[in-house]
Amino acid sequence: MTDTPATRTETDSLGTIDIPADRLWGPQTERARRLFRIGTERFPAVLIRAVGLQKQAAAEANARLGELPADIAAAIAQAAAEVAEGRHDAEFPLPVWQTGSGTQTNMNANEVIANLANQALGQPLGSRRPVHPNDHVNRGQSSNDSFPTVMHVAAAEAVARRLIPALGVLLASLSRRARDWQAIVKIGRTHMMDAVPVTLGQEAAAWARQVELGIARLGDALPRLMELAQGGTAAGTGLNRHPDFPRVFAEIIAARTGLPFRPSPNPFEGMGAHDALVELSGAMNTIAVSLTKIGNDVRLLGSGPRAGFSELVIPADGLSSSIMPGKTNPTQSEALTMVAAQVMGNHVAVTIGAAQGHLELNVFKPVIIHNVLQSAALLADAAESFAANMMDKLEPNHARIADNLAKSLMLVTALNPRIGYDKAVAIAKLALAEDITLKAAAARLGHVSEADFDRWVVPADMLRPGTTLDGGG
Repeated sequence: MTDTPATRTETDSLGTIDIPADRLWGPQTERARRLFRIGTERFPAVLIRAVGLQKQAAAEANARLGELPADIAAAIAQAAAEVAEGRHDAEFPLPVWQTGSGTQTNMNANEVIANLANQALGQPLGSRRPVHPNDHVNRGQSSNDSFPTVMHVAAAEAVARRLIPALGVLLASLSRRARDWQAIVKIGRTHMMDAVPVTLGQEAAAWARQVELGIARLGDALPRLMELAQGGTAAGTGLNRHPDFPRVFAEIIAARTGLPFRPSPNPFEGMGAHDALVELSGAMNTIAVSLTKIGNDVRLLGSGPRAGFSELVIPADGLSSSIMPGKTNPTQSEALTMVAAQVMGNHVAVTIGAAQGHLELNVFKPVIIHNVLQSAALLADAAESFAANMMDKLEPNHARIADNLAKSLMLVTALNPRIGYDKAVAIAKLALAEDITLKAAAARLGHVSEADFDRWVVPADMLRPGTTLDGGG
């Protein structure tokens, strides 16, 4: 025998329903909780914070504009602030998979905040007075303009407060490695085959530049996220809200977040389309591509330790094979590139979702923001992990780098301006066929003396433009 959990019975326009007695949500949330039993995905804390900020700013704006009594607005604002602080995340039980406008999450917020406000005013849960979830908490708002506003606030904070700083950590690590390794001359590779010399620092600097450009792309996308659809209400016309509500609301949100939010110049666009979030997701997709290259380059250069390139020493992280003793694997590269694959998939979902903007409303809002926020969080975590647990601990294998460089046939490229391409090809082919050095092959063919070869084929002199024919490099 088990005890049946205590419930309370509430009544709204659709009738009566039993709700767990200790929960802050109300009838609409409870109906949605039973109706949408789909998956395990829930909105992250950054979105619930944005919900709280949106309701707090709406209450304060309505108070300033005389749309709500001061005491009601104050109670709502205080309750919403608690939601924004993360004190009531457990009261948001609904899955991502709900009505495409985010209506259920908006109503969930209205009910939780109304109950908190009523409790503060001495009324029991479910009283719906003096604070009503629709008439007061949702005053001058619709899910159709509130949820896209929440989407922009959450995405902007996730990018500005978390993702960009995390990528900055990785950029700093890569830049340090570029400086540390700038004098380490090694063989370059194109088409996965030996090529002319480069430095290990130049390779790391290319990685750093990719991350630097990724940060810049995020910065380019942020201004469009600062436009808020709040004020469009049901269809974009602004029905049932004060004429100055969008401006005052945006001023309050901007003050509370420190980000330059402003009213959308066209709320129809902000509610019916989510191109700004597609742009942001596209920037994160590009970053995922960049991180895939970086992660793969590191694991290629670290492959071995004996039968691979082995030009980088992968840090031993305490993890190993379950059957091969002492094996060190590039675990951080694998985690990074798996995250990148997820972000690429998320971008497909965002693209498809944002394409579902029919007439005055896009109805794929929850899946769009779910994927955008997951991408931002995963990229941030993976960037910091890769920086701390891979890049900061990588070491060059100087002996292997020198050996690979010395054996490379592509050093023959330095002879092109002096003896011509065809003779240089003959030297390289003979060296490969006979397994001898380029110098020996050049001398056997009579194309270059050993003394001239030593003067002309200097790997360190092959790192920059310009080759003279007077004996210099």
